[in-house]
Order: sequence, then structure tokens, then C-alpha cells
Amino acid sequence: MIKSMTGYGIASFDSESAKYTVEIKSLNSKFLELSLRLPKPFAEKEFQLRNDCSKQIERGKVSLSINVEKASTRVSAAGIDKDLLKHYYEQLKAVSIDLNEPTGNLLQLALGLPEVVKYDEETVSEEEWKVAEKTYQHALAAFQKFRSDEGNVLEQDVKFRIGIIMQNLALIEIEEPKRVPLIRERLNQFLSEAAGREAIDQNRFEQELIYYIDKLDITEEKIRLKTHCDYFIETLKNADANGKKLGFISQEIGREINTLGSKANDASIQKLVVGMKEELEKIKEQLLNVL
Repeated sequence: MIKSMTGYGIASFDSESAKYTVEIKSLNSKFLELSLRLPKPFAEKEFQLRNDCSKQIERGKVSLSINVEKASTRVSAAGIDKDLLKHYYEQLKAVSIDLNEPTGNLLQLALGLPEVVKYDEETVSEEEWKVAEKTYQHALAAFQKFRSDEGNVLEQDVKFRIGIIMQNLALIEIEEPKRVPLIRERLNQFLSEAAGREAIDQNRFEQELIYYIDKLDITEEKIRLKTHCDYFIETLKNADANGKKLGFISQEIGREINTLGSKANDASIQKLVVGMKEELEKIKEQLLNVL
């Protein structure tokens, strides 16, 4: 079963102190392009999240955001460095006197200077992280389900189109035996008009005809095309991510279809080959979004 690279999942959890919301969304990409938006206290968990996403998500242009809405927005300060504040204040006062400037707002200026007011560094507790991680896992499960559901739609579509290619191949099997009499008749008529029927050496004509028809034989191409199509369907059933592998198989299918077209030398077969090419192009477009 295949998965789509397009996915979306969101989960929320309300605790007594905060509301946690995790959102994951992705689009198709050849590699994993992961963009994280985390609250500052969760910065230390970035490596853990990236590592888990690389295992679980594998490929895609992925955006993951964690939002925490605290019930209380209080910011606690550790305190004021009084000695540093006095030092700044005295220096500002001395400069103001030298410049004959007013000294009314020096305390406010000193409070805004570096390291005077020190704030507690925000950190995430183990309990908070457990809640956030659980919310992340719920969002990831929803994201993976979305991918699987989309993958199921893609699988049915490409199966249907491979089926059309196989139907056209069966029709080519019916049309192919008609080619030899038509080729014989065309060549015979051409030679009769060009050189006259009496001048034609029938033995030589039959030898050349066999050689010419052998060059147009498409038996190997038909066998290889059927084999590739069967392998494509078999690969769809595998549990592993197979987008790239399916892409390679579709290239091989395309080669055999092109060779069939170039060797066909028959309008009805050419028409069937064009139909095959059309379906294969649609398959390739769909495979761009397969994980």
C-alpha cells in the first residue's frame, strides 16, 4: 500500500496550566525538508523532534508547529543587580553634570542598560514535555492517516491506468497478426509498380520480406511490457515507501511502449500505443506525490 506525500494532522490538549496545539502538514519533495516552529522553552527538544520526523515522515516538504497558550502570562524576574544599577547611575549622573544636562530620568535609563534586570530563563519541565509529546503523537497519527487515505486514492488511480495499458497491449496482440499480410501486399504492389511483376524474383522477395518483418517483430517488447506492468502492481502492494521505485519501473514501461510504437508500422497499433503513452504520463504525474 502506498502513501501520499501530501498530509495534514492537528491535535490539541488542554491542561490546567496551558493549551497545547500541534499541527503537521506536508507537500511533495524529493527529500525531507523539515521546518519547525517551536516555543522558545522547547528549543532543546528540536533535535529529538527532527530525528523522530525523519524516521516517521521520511520524505516531503514538512511544516511542524507546536503552540502553547499559557493560562497565566506572568513573567518573573530574578531580580535587579543593585551594584551594577548604582554603577550605571553614578556614571550617567557624572556625565549629565559635565554636560550640564537634567538628571531627572537617569534611574529609568540605568534600568534599561544590560544585565541590570535579570529574568528567569524559560525552561520546559518533564511533565510539560510529556503532554506536548503526547499531543505531537496524536497529530502525527492523524497526519499518517491522511497520507494513507490519499495514498489509497492514488493507488486505485494508477492501478486503473496500468489496467488500460494492459488492455491496449491485449488489443495489440489481436492486431499484430494482421500486419504481415498487409506488409507483404504493400511491398509487392510497390515492387510491381516500380519494376514490373515479371521482374520480381519471388524467392529473393520472400527472403527480404522475412528479414524486414523480423526487424519489425515486437514479441520481446510485449513480453517485457507485461512483465514491467505486473511488477508495478506487485510493488504497489509492498508495505515500504515505494514512490521512487515505482518511478523507475514507470520509466522502463515507457521505454517498451516507445519501442512498440517505433516498430509497429501499423496505424491501428500506433493508435493503441498513443493511448498507452497518455495513461503512462498520468501515472508519472501521480507518482510525483507518492512517498
